[in-house]
Amino acid sequence: MLKLHNVRAGYGDVNVLDDVSLEVDEGEIVTIVGGNGAGKTTTLRTISGLIEPTAGEISFEGQPIGGLASHQIVDLGITLIPEARQLFPEMTVRENLLMGAYRKGAQAGQSARLDDVVGMFPRIGERLAQRAESLSGGEQQMVAIARGMMARPRLLMFDEPSLGLAPIIVSQVFEVIEQISRAGVTVLIVEQNVYQTLKTANRGYVLDNGRVTMADAAERLLENDHVRQAYLGI
Repeated sequence: MLKLHNVRAGYGDVNVLDDVSLEVDEGEIVTIVGGNGAGKTTTLRTISGLIEPTAGEISFEGQPIGGLASHQIVDLGITLIPEARQLFPEMTVRENLLMGAYRKGAQAGQSARLDDVVGMFPRIGERLAQRAESLSGGEQQMVAIARGMMARPRLLMFDEPSLGLAPIIVSQVFEVIEQISRAGVTVLIVEQNVYQTLKTANRGYVLDNGRVTMADAAERLLENDHVRQAYLGI
């Protein structure tokens, strides 16, 4: 479904990604793990069109997307749930959700889609009239995920979905991610909670200083001595 081949990208004259290659097949949950500054967020931003790659190829369902504008990539069915949620704080929960249905393919059947999302996140349904800034961190994360689902994505990307959340809320977030996957949406996750994300994912890539240093089934990465020492503290 999604393929990156020898992708390079960065900010100005600073190169962050160095020949990154990875694949996400339809129906999978794939994760990218690594330390701070490894290039994880840059990878998602490059796929999303927020950063233009300087070399390499990115394709989605066989169509080249490297260099497309971010709104064009969203129209193809790729949605990013950004780090730190980035809701519109003074807008209501309902208004935030409807912003997720801005793309052309999601505007039809907006009301029915809202009902579906509220069914998936009943707690959000109780807070549709509240301003987003009044919600707890966990509730805001659920709104961010629900807003992403309003776009009718085929590939949903998460950037640090557990950031700043209590452990019990983190578990709930990953249960939602599994629920989304069962609903037929392909998932790509960037996450520093390596144990939790590898327990959830089918496959994983380890990114170190902008390079993919390891790729394997998630369960095998959990058993890998280097991963256990470097990222799990074992």
